[in-house]
Amino acid sequence: MRERSWEATCSTCSVSIPRSRGAPEVAAGIAASDPTPGGVGTVTERVVDIDGIPMSALCAEVAEPRAVVVALHGGATTSRYFDLPGRPELSLLRAGAALGYTVLAPDRPGYGASAPFGDEFDDPARRVDACYATVDALLGASPRGAGTFLLAHSAGCDLGARMAADPRGARLLGLELAGTGTVKYADAEQLITAMRSLGDRGTIRDLLWYPEDLYPEEVRGGRSLSSRTPRYEATVAVRWPMKFPVLSPDIRIPVRLSHAEHERVWRTDPDTLDAIARGFTSSPRLVWYRQAASGHNMSVGFAAGAYHRSVLAFVEECALATERPSA
Repeated sequence: MRERSWEATCSTCSVSIPRSRGAPEVAAGIAASDPTPGGVGTVTERVVDIDGIPMSALCAEVAEPRAVVVALHGGATTSRYFDLPGRPELSLLRAGAALGYTVLAPDRPGYGASAPFGDEFDDPARRVDACYATVDALLGASPRGAGTFLLAHSAGCDLGARMAADPRGARLLGLELAGTGTVKYADAEQLITAMRSLGDRGTIRDLLWYPEDLYPEEVRGGRSLSSRTPRYEATVAVRWPMKFPVLSPDIRIPVRLSHAEHERVWRTDPDTLDAIARGFTSSPRLVWYRQAASGHNMSVGFAAGAYHRSVLAFVEECALATERPSA
């Protein structure tokens, strides 16, 4: 019988380096400006060539990792979301390295170094292949410990779920989907509709960065993290609520679904959450997690450290499960 449970809490910095087609595979390590707490590990930016397209990532690697965590950012931002400049205590990459995990945060296809080639990623399968290839190129022959765990946030959940539902996904340790859902709050739906027709992103920004006092001043409204979005993101945004339930039954690994206490886009009432959970018919374990004192962007708020530690605890549980003797 599949395990289902509920958990709750009580309470980089680099620029992308565009590269031209045909560039050789590159691992261009650039030391980030903030040392990892305790001096463990360094966050570097790397660029690798995938079928003639440069794919960039932030990386925090350890020599003998317990496991590898791959983190996929949401829309209109980059991998810096997981390593906020000037805030090492909020960094997923630094927290993971300090606990013995290698953490890779690729810029999703059409972001970062691959931004000039965004129109070539309209096909979802191309995005999945590119991301798997990017991870393999970044890791090379480096050890992966117990395996590779996938974390995705917000609009990045489309890529994360597709990667997990792909046949290659059965080899992943587990999956974290954060800040997503299938049904939007009515007021959020109205504001998003208005944004699409009027082109005013200010209204949706208010939803995504509420409450402001839960975020460092320099990141409020996303102003220090914003990025242009590739063309395909508009299609993803419209189709995701219908696609999520289609992908869920094909995901055969442990899954944790997380939302913030102050989520204002996606409904998180019990009936909606239960409907989402029922879709994961093939997953051996499903966990719901609610991050207290956080808004939608959980990895850059003041509660980011607590959220990241909770994710890494779930990764450890997934790793332990692989070590249990077969019945």
